[in-house]
Amino acid sequence: MVEVIFFALTLVGLALFEIVSSIDNAVINADVLSTMSKRARRWFLLWGILFAVFVVRGLLPFIIVYSLNPSLGFWGVINATISGDAAVIGVIEASAPPLLVGGGVFLIFLFFHWIFMEPKHYGLFGESYIHRKGVWFYAIVSVLLSVIIWLSIHVNPVMAFGAAMGSTAFFITHGFKQNAEQREKEMLSKDNHMSDWAKIAYLEVIDTTFSIDGVLGAFAFTLLVPLILIGNGIGAVVVRQITVSNIENVKKYKYLKNGAMYSVAFLGIIMILDAFGAHIPSYISPIVTVGIISYFFLKSKRELTGEKVRAVTLQRK
Repeated sequence: MVEVIFFALTLVGLALFEIVSSIDNAVINADVLSTMSKRARRWFLLWGILFAVFVVRGLLPFIIVYSLNPSLGFWGVINATISGDAAVIGVIEASAPPLLVGGGVFLIFLFFHWIFMEPKHYGLFGESYIHRKGVWFYAIVSVLLSVIIWLSIHVNPVMAFGAAMGSTAFFITHGFKQNAEQREKEMLSKDNHMSDWAKIAYLEVIDTTFSIDGVLGAFAFTLLVPLILIGNGIGAVVVRQITVSNIENVKKYKYLKNGAMYSVAFLGIIMILDAFGAHIPSYISPIVTVGIISYFFLKSKRELTGEKVRAVTLQRK
C-alpha cells in the first residue's frame, strides 16, 4: 500500500512539474500553430505528440542513464530498467551522483536566470529587487559552479565533470530558447514566408530543447525510468491539449511560471544534496512540488477573481 501511494504521488508530481515547466513551450507552439494551415496543425498535434512522448521524453532518460553506465550497453539499460533487474538498478543508483549533481546545477542555473534576468510577474517579496540586480547572475552562477566542482573533486571526480556538463547543458539550451523567442517573432510577422513543414520542424526542435528541463528535473523525483516515462508522458499529452484548447486561459494565471521556477530551484537543491549523500526521502520532492505549484496557482486564481470583480464594479459605475 505504501508503494502504491508513493508511485501515485510521484506520478502526480512528475506530470504536474512537466505541465507547468512546459507552459512557455505551449505558448510558443500555440502562437506558431495559429499561422499554419489546419492540415499542418492536425499533423503536428498527432505526430508531434508521438514524437514528444515516445522519442524525446521516451529515449532521453535512457540516454542519460546509459551515458553513466556505458558498460551495460544501451539495450541493456532499457531491458534492465523496464524489467526491474535489482542488480542492474543497483549499479545505476550507485552511478547516479554525477547525474544528480549535473541535473541540479542545470536546474539551479535555470532558476537563477529566471529570477535575475527574465521579465516576470512578481509573486513574492524581493523578486523585483533581485530582478533589478540582473548583472549579478553570471557572477553568482560562476562562483556557485566553482564551489560545487571543488567539493565534488574531493568526493568523486566524475561528479565534478557532471557539474560542468550541467552548466554546459544550461547555456546550450538557453541559447536555443533565446533563438526560439526571436524566430517566433519572425514567424508571427506578416512578412514571414516559412512553409508549414519548416515551422513543424522548428517546433519539434524547440520542444526537444524545452523537454530537457522536465527530464532532468524528473530524476529529482525518482531514478525509476519507467515512472519518469509515464509521468512525463502524461504531462506532455496534457500540454498538447492545453496548446490546442486552453492556452489563452492558462496565460491568465500569471504566477504559474513562478511556481514552476521555485519548484525548479527546490528540485535542483534536492539533486545536489542527494549527490553528496544527504539521502533526502523520495516523497519530499513530489509533496513540495505539488505544494509550491498549488500555492502559486491559487495566488493566480485569487488575483484573476479580483480583476473580474473590479471589472464588473467599473462597468456598473
